[in-house]
Order: sequence, then C-alpha cells, then structure tokens
Amino acid sequence: MKKLIFFFFIGCSSIAFSQKDSLQLGSKYAEDQLYFLISYNQLFDQPSLVKGSGFSYGLSAGFMKDLILNKKGSISMALGFGYNYDLLNHGLTIAKENNEVTFQVDNSGAINTLTIHNLEFPFEFRWRDSDAQTYKFWRVYMGVKASYNVSNNFKFTDQSNSFSYKNVSRFNSWQYGLTLSVGYDVFTAHMYYGLTPMLKDTMLGTTDISSKTMRIGLIFYFL
Repeated sequence: MKKLIFFFFIGCSSIAFSQKDSLQLGSKYAEDQLYFLISYNQLFDQPSLVKGSGFSYGLSAGFMKDLILNKKGSISMALGFGYNYDLLNHGLTIAKENNEVTFQVDNSGAINTLTIHNLEFPFEFRWRDSDAQTYKFWRVYMGVKASYNVSNNFKFTDQSNSFSYKNVSRFNSWQYGLTLSVGYDVFTAHMYYGLTPMLKDTMLGTTDISSKTMRIGLIFYFL
C-alpha cells in the first residue's frame, strides 16, 4: 500500500511539472496540481452533554485534474483523488455491551482520540486571475468532497486504563462536505464543512450523536 501511494505521487509530480513547462502565452491551459493541506479540526453538532473537544488536526495530499471551461483558462472544474489523515480529540468514551458498541459522555479529563484514514475525492468549481505565464494570482475554489473511510480507531487513555476499538461498524464509511479555498500565490486558506454525521444509528441516551467535522487550515498547490 505504501509503495502504491509513493508511485502515485511520483507519477502525479511528473505530469504536473511537464505541464508547467509546456504552457504558452495566450493559449488555453489547465492547472493540474498536487495539493497538500494541513488543518485544525473541530467537531460540531455534538450532543449538548459533551463539553467539547481538545486540539485536533488533519493532513491531506493528492492530485487535481483541471477541466477548462473558458478560453482564457480562468474558469474551470477540477476532479481529484487523495489521502486524508485526521486525529480528533473528543468528549466521548466507547464500550461494547453484548457485542453492541455504545458511547458515553466522558468529562473526566481522560484522553479520547479518534484517528481516521480516508481516501478523498474532491470536486471543485474554480476561478483564478491568471494566464499561462502568470504563477502569482488570486484564486477562489468552491466545491464538494467525498471521503471513503479506510480505517478508524477510537482510543481511550487515563491514568490506569488504555484500550481501543478499531474499524467500528457504526462509523460512516462515506462522508460528504462543502469546501472553499481562497488565496493568493502559495498561501491559500481552506475550509471543509462536513454534511454527514461521523457516526450512524448511534445514541447518547435518547439523543442522536450527529457530530460532524469542520477543518480550517492552509492548502498548498504545486503545479
């Protein structure tokens, strides 16, 4: 799996750099890109009994294929494929009772983390103030992103106990959200707003656990 990911990014790099060398002034061009994202993550729509979550972060990397919509090349759509890693600190503890996964509120100060590995499939509608010979420009990219969960791991740690549950079946395998990237040159702010609950058919007492993920960070594009 690691070798496959390595050769995927090497291939994408070759395509991207060869494309940059072939740009011609005044010609219609595509902005195929590698991307790298680092984000601060936050859970929202948590049950009211949950006091909040600690510091959480995420990393993403992948490749976007540009589909030009006008002659200048300033408007396009883009399809992509990538990998996402999230570490979420949350205020829930997980247990198994009669082979059923249950969640409870934990405000004891214990460390409750969820690590997630996803394949992600972004789709964007793009506007940029650029031409084939301009590499510093404003960009506004809006879109949606689908994520497929490869693995998830809930871990609980306090002074006397440590245990984890891997690939919990109640975790939503497919999740969707809205994305927005705005920036100039190499610095681009990025936001992901989750539309799909992290867990499915899961209750905290009589309340649905509808926690969703928000990511705010910086995304870097490499031609």
